[in-house]
Amino acid sequence: MKRVAILCLIAGVALAVVLIARSEMGAIVHAFTTLGLDGFGLLIAVHLCLIVVMGLAWGALYPDRHAVFIWGRLVRDGAAEVLPLSQIGGFVLGARAMVLAHIPPVVASASTVVDVTLELLSQLVYTIIGLILLAWLRPGSEIELPAIAAVAAMAVLAGLFVLAQKRGMGSVDKMLAGLSTLLLGARPAGCGSLRDAISDLHCQPRRLAVGGALHMVAWVCVGCETWLILRLIDAPVGLAASLVIDSLLSGLRSMAFMVPQALGVQEGGYVLLGGLFGVSPEAALALSLIRRARDIVIGAPALAMWQVLEGSRVLRAPE
Repeated sequence: MKRVAILCLIAGVALAVVLIARSEMGAIVHAFTTLGLDGFGLLIAVHLCLIVVMGLAWGALYPDRHAVFIWGRLVRDGAAEVLPLSQIGGFVLGARAMVLAHIPPVVASASTVVDVTLELLSQLVYTIIGLILLAWLRPGSEIELPAIAAVAAMAVLAGLFVLAQKRGMGSVDKMLAGLSTLLLGARPAGCGSLRDAISDLHCQPRRLAVGGALHMVAWVCVGCETWLILRLIDAPVGLAASLVIDSLLSGLRSMAFMVPQALGVQEGGYVLLGGLFGVSPEAALALSLIRRARDIVIGAPALAMWQVLEGSRVLRAPE
């Protein structure tokens, strides 16, 4: 898996470099100067609010500890977007941050699995909405059929993931054992308690509904965030077009989950999807780079704080 991730990272970096090298750097720099520090600060504030919403979606599974789940979400996203890790690595570090905040490892592990499932299902709905808007705004687009095929693949994978959780397939047991090992520092004798905790969450329809609804709100708001960025860099498109761009891009990132930080995938996706609505390649690349800069500014301090807490725990550990 590590070799695959490294190869994906190299390929992604190469693609991103090629896209940027073939673009007019002056136009990309102009987009950043048009945004300015005030605009960038606004984007950071908006995204922090979205992280709170996503943390509340996670916390809906255990409603008595909302603040801790917001912290876990901050670390999860920071790890996925700042460190050279795949999205899976972000999930693990987010759960680890929960354990450092005195959440029982079983609760952190089970809630991570179920929250990721809810987020994936809501993302699937969001991507389908994007497909419907694409068919309305750009009927007969050349990417329509590939996008439908990708969404169908997402639906199958999401369905298998949910089915595996409910039926306790061996592959999921191995995944749970691996997650428990990372959280506990030692391989547990069995994953029965973790599997039971996941099953208990699946028997909480109200909590699942609240979590899924909050994730859906967050996805739509992320699309609105794309609309805001494009307006701030003087490359405006309509809100519906922004939702198409962001929803299909989010689906593309999920399908390329093994590529650390979706390097190259995100840049190429923005260029392709933005071009459907008159967004220049330079503006699309600026959108991607602004998003990455925002994630670093938010994620790096969170990861530094997590590392301090991790180090403090090691120092306090008995010899």
